[in-house]
Amino acid sequence: MNAFKKCAFVFMSAIFILGACNNDTASPDTNKDEEKGKTYTIGITQVQEHPALNLATEGFQKALEEAGLDVEYDIQNAQGDNTANDTIATNFVSANVDLIFANSTPSAQAALSKTNEIPIVFTSVVDPVGAELVESMEKPGGNVTGTSHHHPDSIPETLTFFKEQLNAKKIGTVYNSGEQNARAQIDKLIKQMDDYGLELVEATVSTTADVKQATESIIDQVDAFYVITDNTVVSAFESVADVTSDKKVPLLAADVASVPRGAFAAYGVDFFEVGHEAGKMAVKILTEEANPGDIPAQPPKTLLFMVNKKVAETIGMEIKPEWNAEIHEE
Repeated sequence: MNAFKKCAFVFMSAIFILGACNNDTASPDTNKDEEKGKTYTIGITQVQEHPALNLATEGFQKALEEAGLDVEYDIQNAQGDNTANDTIATNFVSANVDLIFANSTPSAQAALSKTNEIPIVFTSVVDPVGAELVESMEKPGGNVTGTSHHHPDSIPETLTFFKEQLNAKKIGTVYNSGEQNARAQIDKLIKQMDDYGLELVEATVSTTADVKQATESIIDQVDAFYVITDNTVVSAFESVADVTSDKKVPLLAADVASVPRGAFAAYGVDFFEVGHEAGKMAVKILTEEANPGDIPAQPPKTLLFMVNKKVAETIGMEIKPEWNAEIHEE
């Protein structure tokens, strides 16, 4: 090979190698740009329409917004109909959404029954293990993880308040016995009431239309009233509040979102934050390809105590400074 051809060969080889190197170094940036430009499709299934669940959905969406993700949401509400829950889940699977956000126990159970491949993130679930959504809180397994809204201190604090601050002995409650979420809470409540010398007076309902009548059926038998995070009852919370207020019976709720709706007080969690934590999990699954089953399910971190000043005045209750309560004023 003469000198000219040899130089030309070396020159062209250098250009080829340089070009190959540039292509290699450009690939990660190209992939990142593609990732940034991706639009995710998320199906949101919510069992019913009420403020606590709505706040959880808002918190979930806020987490994805903060992460800068471009998301198209398909938001569906079952309006308390389990058949609709199944249909919604089936439609999401058929649409092959990138992720399902299941807001409530029935919604999560329906979604999990329809797919073991599409990632599912749940929230507003009392007992994820008991509902058979996860194998354990630490290692959920499968294609699902999420957040519980049941703080372990919520029932003990509520029962202590009934006994020590209200001197109550008989506590009334109304719940949907067909809802696993509600049954789990009632079971926890009954197990702990003996330790406080309290008696539970129950009335069960099937629909929101039954709530007022069920409350009226037991209101004269109780010293105070307690509404757990039962979706059927919470959807008709004002019906309970009207009856208890008229009878001047203190009404405590298990979620602070019910305080502005007429509860006297509540030991509960911020559903926005519970949903927000679930949203962070969804971000990790979508952007880091994390396996949902490897992400520990989380209980709520903070228990709040809130009192409604107007309701306190209506039923003749003094708000004591030592309660350290957040005061809701209309």
